[in-house]
Amino acid sequence: MKKYILGLFIALLAFSLAGCGASGGTSKSETQLDQVKSKGVLTVGTEGTYAPYTYHDSKTNKLVGFDVDVIRAVGKRMGVKVQFKESNWDSLFAGLNAKRFDTIANDVGVTPDREKKYDFSRAYSTSQSVIVTRKSNTKIKALSDLNGVKVAQGLSSNYGEMTKKAGAVIVGQDDMSKALKMVSQGRVEATVNDQGAVLQYFKETKDKNLKIAAIVPSNAADIAFPVLKGSGLDKAFTKQLQAMKKDGTLKKISEKYFGKDISK
Repeated sequence: MKKYILGLFIALLAFSLAGCGASGGTSKSETQLDQVKSKGVLTVGTEGTYAPYTYHDSKTNKLVGFDVDVIRAVGKRMGVKVQFKESNWDSLFAGLNAKRFDTIANDVGVTPDREKKYDFSRAYSTSQSVIVTRKSNTKIKALSDLNGVKVAQGLSSNYGEMTKKAGAVIVGQDDMSKALKMVSQGRVEATVNDQGAVLQYFKETKDKNLKIAAIVPSNAADIAFPVLKGSGLDKAFTKQLQAMKKDGTLKKISEKYFGKDISK
């Protein structure tokens, strides 16, 4: 009888442990969206040095910018708090991969290579690329003119990939303002970046050594929020962005930073 009771106890214990294992399996099926809702916090990676998209107000030091305001509005509508973690551009996707961030708000262009690795929300704006040189430079008038030319770019940015394909000699610099200073000082011949960000830099610094030498129409890109594959966050973001487009919120934020509506 004792052996029977002991055997029954062991069987019940094994069944109990199996149940625990099944419960653990259920938690594994929980999506990243579920986790964000459960925590009530959406963690966002951003540079904080890329005006007018993500930067610190010179008077208050508060993190502001077009992308910052857009993701804050998305989070508010989802009913979660938005927490920013600042990092340089070249480490933002590494942070997303390691789940240090749930998404990135940093004028991220949707590219075929990125779509293979990440899911994206609907586009909320578009980006136009420009080539910046010193005013005295008369040789660079198109992307093809960057062949064999020293260009300051972030190594993992779509601008870096584009200029590398054009045959440029890449000098690694992921901070746009520092890259523009390198051009102004004659340390490199050019840099390529977003037109809005470049115009904002010109406005703030009044650097008379620089000019927009050319627009790169082929590199116009949709801007969206990247998330890990299967996270469910892309659909949640898209729902809120569609509502923000419809009710004029995206237009209002866009006009605040650009003086015109660049939302999509």
